Amino acid sequence: MDSSIEAIKRGCDELLVEQELVDKLKRGAPLRVKTGFDPTAPDLHLGHTVLLNKMRQLQDLGHHIIFLIGDFTGMIGDPTGKNATRPPLSREAIVANSKTYADQVFKILDPARTEVAYNSTWMDKFTPADLIKLAATHTVARMLERDDFAKRYKGGQPIAIHEFLYPLVQGYDSVALKSDLELGGTDQKFNLLVGRELQKHFGQPPQCILTMPLLEGLDGVDKMSKSKGNYVGINESPEQIFGKLMSVSDDLMWRYLELLSAQTLATIRGWKAEVEAGRNPRDIKVLLAQEMVARFHSQDAAKRALEDFEARFKHDAIPEDLPEVTLTAAADGIALPQALKQAGLTASTSEAMRMIEQGGVKLDGEKVSDKALRLQTGASVVMQVGKRKFAKVTVVAG
Repeated sequence: MDSSIEAIKRGCDELLVEQELVDKLKRGAPLRVKTGFDPTAPDLHLGHTVLLNKMRQLQDLGHHIIFLIGDFTGMIGDPTGKNATRPPLSREAIVANSKTYADQVFKILDPARTEVAYNSTWMDKFTPADLIKLAATHTVARMLERDDFAKRYKGGQPIAIHEFLYPLVQGYDSVALKSDLELGGTDQKFNLLVGRELQKHFGQPPQCILTMPLLEGLDGVDKMSKSKGNYVGINESPEQIFGKLMSVSDDLMWRYLELLSAQTLATIRGWKAEVEAGRNPRDIKVLLAQEMVARFHSQDAAKRALEDFEARFKHDAIPEDLPEVTLTAAADGIALPQALKQAGLTASTSEAMRMIEQGGVKLDGEKVSDKALRLQTGASVVMQVGKRKFAKVTVVAG
């Protein structure tokens, strides 16, 4: 029992309520473990996999895992952490994003032992009267206890009525699924507690709650996010995943290992002792990067990614399998920042200009410092941004 609790609590921020979970485990039956994901974007990154890894650990302990796709809640829009009303997504966008989720999550979860549920299954059957009854279970004062709602209310920022429905619908999912344990990020604690309260209201034993920390991005400061550019996407190429993980700080590496790796805590503690005794932390970073590439691609891909990394960074070599991009230009060519953006090497022209200023852009191996440089029609160059991004770009007349 103690070992099970230790495994369940690994890397977690908070377990509510631990004694209740112990009592549930003593029943001897597998727990019904629910985790919800709103398909608001088509691709997942390593930050999302913190919860997926915990689900897999619980799956390996013999518990029943429910991967809940919030195709109904996704249309409301999760207000968590937002300082403005989030635009709801259309049903069409939600369905399109949902289709990509299964392929990604089953790189971690065992599909044969995972129940996939959609909360539209029960919420689409709700009548307006049902929704009003659900809304009547909580007060506005209770909703304003949520930190983000409280800050917006105090700051005079608008809160739309439909945003109050989000935690109620997420909470009702726990009722519909008879959840014993729900997992979520630390920013989801309020919503998870609503689930407990609604289960009590509907005569069910309240679920326990396990919150997991929000994974810092590659910068080690902000939460991993595509919008901040500090993410590692699980659908990225083996070379991109490997290179990005090799760029994390030595301190952040240990947090990634605890939250992302399948290695035991004893093994990780052993590596930490070795580093403290003089082993190069780069060796451990390589093990982390190879594990992640193997998880989302294959062992062969992990081996090739290491070889590619060493070739590029030890010998300053340009990779052989360069992506080739053709850009259309006006008569006077195309501005370098625009070319970098269109080639997919930067997210925006402003980022491109910043990278040029910082000396992070090369053309055919030579650093470029002129932001006003234009690539002329007919030019064919190897463009490099930072240490990891390459493309062979050909400019043609528009």
